[in-house]
Amino acid sequence: MEQSKSTVFVVDDDEEVRGALKLLFESVGLPVVCYPSAGDYLEQFDESLPGCLVVDIRMPGMSGLDMQEKLAERPIHPPVIIITGHGDVPMAVRAVQAGAVDFIEKPFRDQILLDSVHRAIEKDAERRGEASRLSEIREHLDQLTPREREVLDLVIGGMRNKNISEQLGITLSTVEAHRSRVMEKMQADSLSHLMRMMLTLEKD
Repeated sequence: MEQSKSTVFVVDDDEEVRGALKLLFESVGLPVVCYPSAGDYLEQFDESLPGCLVVDIRMPGMSGLDMQEKLAERPIHPPVIIITGHGDVPMAVRAVQAGAVDFIEKPFRDQILLDSVHRAIEKDAERRGEASRLSEIREHLDQLTPREREVLDLVIGGMRNKNISEQLGITLSTVEAHRSRVMEKMQADSLSHLMRMMLTLEKD
């Protein structure tokens, strides 16, 4: 996911702040979309859009922290950067503990926020890349027959073809045929590649 395709979503009830942040991000070539409330952002939320969120923690209605908790229920969402006043620091710490990538106290230097945004966009690209890889592996797994899945599990468990043949009550040549189809359907070019894919799923 290229950073140039990523958008900075600004959520702040202060119109002047929204305008200033929009100018700042556009000055370095980042696309920006601004929202006056958490509810407005959530109404249009589209998990397919890459980028990051810059959110004021205190807003009328739903706070930045509440919005973050709502987003956490989604399978994937942009990383959250919290903007906070001095009195909001304990809340901002809670937000970071709940998954926000950063919190920045007002007033702040432009470069501090820009650096944080670029880190968040990189993190988002990593998350989306990993989610895409997981989805691809699951799609490959779904193509396996029940018997091929049995063979896969035994192969991953370190069992040799001869032992698989004995355990499943099938010929050695049949095991080899199943194993070959497993490698083909999983698009694995080696046993170690196949094992890495399955370990990736287990970590998820």
